[in-house]
Amino acid sequence: MPEKQHQDPFEERLTAALRDTGGAFRAVDRTALVDAGRNRGRRALTRRRTGVLGGVAGVALIGVGGAMLLPSGGSDDGEQSSVASRATARASASAAAEPVSGDAILKSLKELLPEGEVSEEDARGSDEKPGPYAQVVFDDGEGAAAISLGFGRVEPGGSEVGQLTRCPDETFVPYDSCDSGRLEDGSTLRLLQGYEYPDRRVDTKLWSADLVTAEGQHVSVSEWNSPAQKGAPVTREDPPLSTEALEKLVTADVWRDVVAATPVRPAPTGSAPSSERERPPAVSGKDITQTLAGLLPAGLDVVKKGGQDTEFSYVVVDDGRGASLVQVNVQHGMDDVAGQLYASGETLPDGTRIATHQGVGDDRVPGVLMWTVDTMRAGDDGFRVVVSEFNNGSAHGRPTRDAPALTMDRLREIALSEEWDKLR
Repeated sequence: MPEKQHQDPFEERLTAALRDTGGAFRAVDRTALVDAGRNRGRRALTRRRTGVLGGVAGVALIGVGGAMLLPSGGSDDGEQSSVASRATARASASAAAEPVSGDAILKSLKELLPEGEVSEEDARGSDEKPGPYAQVVFDDGEGAAAISLGFGRVEPGGSEVGQLTRCPDETFVPYDSCDSGRLEDGSTLRLLQGYEYPDRRVDTKLWSADLVTAEGQHVSVSEWNSPAQKGAPVTREDPPLSTEALEKLVTADVWRDVVAATPVRPAPTGSAPSSERERPPAVSGKDITQTLAGLLPAGLDVVKKGGQDTEFSYVVVDDGRGASLVQVNVQHGMDDVAGQLYASGETLPDGTRIATHQGVGDDRVPGVLMWTVDTMRAGDDGFRVVVSEFNNGSAHGRPTRDAPALTMDRLREIALSEEWDKLR
């Protein structure tokens, strides 16, 4: 993915965490990082979402958003109308496609960039593990800027398509501009102008373009107003490529050839463990929102709500003394990590396990508090409900009040409500 949270829905949030802890490095091979994480499976992903995190001491925040339609677009070479049929043919013949070398990818990238100097080139070919990518430092005379190009595959029509191409929820991912829509050939394109750091502690801008074709080919371009993704000074006001230039670059037909030439990774062999096969479907985010809203006490105005399609939801409430973000994660199949999650907690007579936490909500924004009640019901389905709240109304925002809107007792009452059991 552009390996980043761009974003997160969840993947964007995970990427942001990777960036914050990864040290200074040049434009990172984000697609490889995302693919590696994806290969660990859904179980690992859900643990990252709701496991206790070190720097923030709480539940990972996840945000998604709606989409706005773009005007139809595509390459300027007059071949856009035949792209879909060619891509279908490539997909069926990918195993036999000739590999595309890293040098060839770099050559195509440099040919598609506007006039300027290119340095610090790096790339990997389609037949190299973990997958193809390219990155350069580009200077059009206005200052050096890192540009990164990544490739991958996703299931056509699957949830990852939305995660990669939907505009993020500004409650969690601030940005200046985002457009998402479908192109004439059935591809989905997102153009996002945002920031390397969601808390804006450094003025490094991150602009990106993500294209997912109807066949599930993913091409991503990212650019910064700095010669490195992080750890380098800002060299220009904005990244060098305009939104129009990013769209032209990411939709270039040559990149579909790169994805088509990338070997398809074999599906895991063997049957899933019994616990995996029998786990109930993921809980609907809409149902989580409805349940949470029904459990809030009187006197709280819900000023905003949102979440993911499954497992995560949030509301922003205000009792007249400032906004407070309240979020909920609801999962099945977490029983194998119960000992880790609730080692210092308590167990109720009915077998429900509880862990609570009150501490820093964002160690980079002074005064932000996070209060959490983490519960797991008795039973072999590992049904976990985690409710957290903050004394601000958005991730990385400054405090809007001295303490979160709900007391810990009220938070505990919400987390232990029998209403959640209806979602098991």
